[in-house]
Amino acid sequence: MTQIQLARQNTITKEMKRVAEKENLDPELIRQEISKGRVIIPANINHKNLDPIGIGRNLTTKINANIGTSSVTSKTEEEVEKLEYSMKYGADTVMDLSTGGDLDNIRIALLEKSTIPIGTVPIYQAVAEKDILDVTINDFLEVIERQAKQGVDYMTIHCGVLLNMLPHVEKRIMGIVSRGGSLIAKWMKRKGMENPLYIAYDEILDILHKYDVTISLGDSLRPGCIADATDEAQVSELKVLGELTKRAWERNVQVMVEGPGHIPLDQIKLNMDLQKEYCHEAPFYVLGPLVTDIAPGYDHITSSIGATLAAYHGASFLCYVTPKEHLGLPNKEDVRAGIIAYKIAAHAADIAKGLPGAKDRDNELSKARAKFDWKSQYALSLDPEMAQQMREEGLSEDKEFCSMCGPNFCSIKVNNENFSKIKHLSA
Repeated sequence: MTQIQLARQNTITKEMKRVAEKENLDPELIRQEISKGRVIIPANINHKNLDPIGIGRNLTTKINANIGTSSVTSKTEEEVEKLEYSMKYGADTVMDLSTGGDLDNIRIALLEKSTIPIGTVPIYQAVAEKDILDVTINDFLEVIERQAKQGVDYMTIHCGVLLNMLPHVEKRIMGIVSRGGSLIAKWMKRKGMENPLYIAYDEILDILHKYDVTISLGDSLRPGCIADATDEAQVSELKVLGELTKRAWERNVQVMVEGPGHIPLDQIKLNMDLQKEYCHEAPFYVLGPLVTDIAPGYDHITSSIGATLAAYHGASFLCYVTPKEHLGLPNKEDVRAGIIAYKIAAHAADIAKGLPGAKDRDNELSKARAKFDWKSQYALSLDPEMAQQMREEGLSEDKEFCSMCGPNFCSIKVNNENFSKIKHLSA
């Protein structure tokens, strides 16, 4: 039985208790939110070493790190190292987007090492094994079940893009930028047939239910540039994803919905509100969104700006973007940079939303800063190694100032002296 099925039967599972413990919430509240579809716990019954997490609007904002080989680069050990970096620096989940090498063995290696949920995009494996035009519905179903058996916790399925939406894409600058979406569109256009993942949706849900795999409804028509944002293609698909959300709930399958993409800052709230309306408050999983298109090499920054606002307005789950976005396959340092940028975005949104305890770590770090307690500052930082490295590049000694201000121009030092004198005079 799935988490949502058990929640609807008033059963509090060990996974729900663990999520409640992490979120400092009542397990009964977690159960209620899962039963309504507003919270998910991606936890495949075959992922034995998993430490479960919850994703939902009323929980802390979670982030995902994408890793995986390409057809150009395919080394399992490098992906395992990226996974270890992802867990070290605080990713809540990892998606294996591998398209090259031995995909089954890569996934097995990641699942064996990972204590956080692992996601995949099954169409990548189907197309790696056959030309897209030769792939059948049964091929898709076989790959989905194979990955589910291995222990994958959630899967992106591109089942919401339909034949009648494809003419809308022709008006765009960037067309379809989703890899899975472009492949499904190619299959539909060449064969003149409806999306096979939409046609076989009930059969897909049966497989996912069997292993309690969460379905992540892929946004095949997400905008790939700000000029294409919130257009007819994107919104048409979002409405279908809302229908598919209800059908997943009817079959006791946990579901989240994927979102844009490239969205200018002034359209982010609108996009979050549309998803909430059309998709019945299912958790929203957004890529970025990137708020400008002119910063290749720095898109972890352009996207984290959008991600902060998206999370503040209701996104539950943020898919990171690395500096290599649009340019190449990320290495482990790109993974690190993307994770830290998104940890900042998620945390900033949680503070703004007023989540209980969200500011506690900030306050503790500020107290350490005021006392020149460098070790505590490092420990409380999102990236302690980077903080210590930057501090010690200019001044390795444990002084009451840094290399920027020196001993005579440090405002904190001067403030502490002033405060001490005032306290003395008051006494």
